Amino acid sequence: MLSRSAKGDNDPLDVCEIGELVGYTGQVKQVKVLGVMALLDEEETDWKVIVVDVKDPLASKLNDVEDVERHLPGLLRATNEWFRIYKIPDGKPENQFAFTGECKNKAYAMDVIHECAEAWEKLITGKTKSGGISTTNLTVAHSPSRVSPNELPPLPPNENLAPEPIDSSIDKWFFISGAAA
Repeated sequence: MLSRSAKGDNDPLDVCEIGELVGYTGQVKQVKVLGVMALLDEEETDWKVIVVDVKDPLASKLNDVEDVERHLPGLLRATNEWFRIYKIPDGKPENQFAFTGECKNKAYAMDVIHECAEAWEKLITGKTKSGGISTTNLTVAHSPSRVSPNELPPLPPNENLAPEPIDSSIDKWFFISGAAA
């Protein structure tokens, strides 16, 4: 599996939801895993798990990456292209993909998810050295880094401010429909 041969980015897995429903920031959803892309971002593996909301009108038709291409032709290719070029405006080079950009199937994605969950379990329970990553948490009972809420340091000043509104001239959603293959 690629994750054993290319170092990871030490971030949680990224999830890319597809479908017809539009969510909002911070929303928690139940999703079905469809596949995974292996973005190589600055020489680190940055997995992009492709999912669909179980309540999405397309959810009953989408069970694996092959279904995505059948029902939403060109969407995976467009998603791959977006992840490949999205950092160019920041002066960074194009991202590369493992597997020549192929989106691996659901079974492969589930293997990646399980492998990452096992790595997290070892990290949070102290079986793996943290290497400077904070494992302080409030909920994992068998973690040596578990603390009570009153043991957490106070938030830095101004960290609890509401986000500034986004100007409507740049807050836009774009949808791909019927893209040519």
